[in-house]
Order: sequence, then C-alpha cells, then structure tokens
Amino acid sequence: MDKKILFATKNPDKLREVKEIAGDRFKILGLKDIGLESLSVEENGSSFEKNAKIKALFYSKYTDLPVLADDSGLVIDFLNGEPGVYSARYLGETLSYDDKCKIILKKMKEAKKKDLRSARFVCVCCLALKGRVLVCKEGRVEGYIAYSPSGKNGFGYDPIFFYPELNMTFADMPEDTKNRISHRFKAFSQMFGEIKNIKITP
Repeated sequence: MDKKILFATKNPDKLREVKEIAGDRFKILGLKDIGLESLSVEENGSSFEKNAKIKALFYSKYTDLPVLADDSGLVIDFLNGEPGVYSARYLGETLSYDDKCKIILKKMKEAKKKDLRSARFVCVCCLALKGRVLVCKEGRVEGYIAYSPSGKNGFGYDPIFFYPELNMTFADMPEDTKNRISHRFKAFSQMFGEIKNIKITP
C-alpha cells in the first residue's frame, strides 16, 4: 500500500503522538493537509469502537487515502465509567481540561483509598478505505486517579492519571516515555503492524 495515511483528528496533540508512533513506517497526514478540516461528524456511538468507526467511515468518503480514526478516553470506576466516551465533551466542550480535572478530583474526594480510584485510559483506532472499515485495534492502560494534578506535559486528563509502574502521572512523563506505554501507543502500534499485512490500493 501507499505509505500515506490520513489520521482523521482535529486534535494537534493526538496528531503529533500518532506521527511519532508511526515513525518512518508511514507518512501520517492530518485533515488540514488535504483540506478536510472544515468537515465534522457527530460522534454519537455508545462505545469507543463505534465512535472510531463513525469517524473513519465518514472521512474515508472524501479521500482515496486509507483513513485512520480513533476514539479514546478516561474510564473511572468510582464514577461508574465516567467520563468514558464523553471524555472530550464531558462537562461541556468549552470547559478547559484543567477545570475538568479539578471537578473530577472533587467528585473523587470520598474515594480515599487508592483501590477506590482505579481508572484506565482506553483507545480504539479503526482503519477505513472508501466507505469500508478494514480493521480496528484497542489499547488500554491501567492506573488510578491521582489525589492532585501533577506534571506539565501531555494533554487532556494526563495530569490526574497516575501510572503506578513508573510512579508518576502521564503529565509527569517525557513525551517519548508516554508514547512507549500509552493506550494510544498500544492501539496504533497494533494497527501499524496490521496495516503491513493488508493489501489495499489507496
């Protein structure tokens, strides 16, 4: 297959991460690169996979390139799975992630013990070509919600997601470290390995 792949996201942080994960195996293009940044699609699926499929299928109708799309989010057990598939829209799209993190920590104030604060980041990415989904992959990282925000790196909910194996939050990690262990790394690494075996002609 051609090494060019469209990653259907308007999030520059996600685009940067996926480009780094792909390395020199594929040339990852953003929506702006092919003039599709003005298009949008409603992510109304009830799961990460359904939302990823919705986006991949939608944008694949506007290009001959293979299209990757993902949906990802934070799942907190104490909050019955919130924010989950609504992670980007949780508490309102106009609210900053700093404020969202603060509100989540307030909601978690009764969860004193660490085992009550279990959480995970989940990412599902799907590959579509000309209106057909070819493959989907999932990545998960287990951790817990920190008691206070920490770190200046990363984005989104990274400052409150504590990763026990390295004893730090995702926002404490250097970018290259996060990109070797994250939910997005796990999903897209599987995907890029799978794409090598898919015979498609963009």
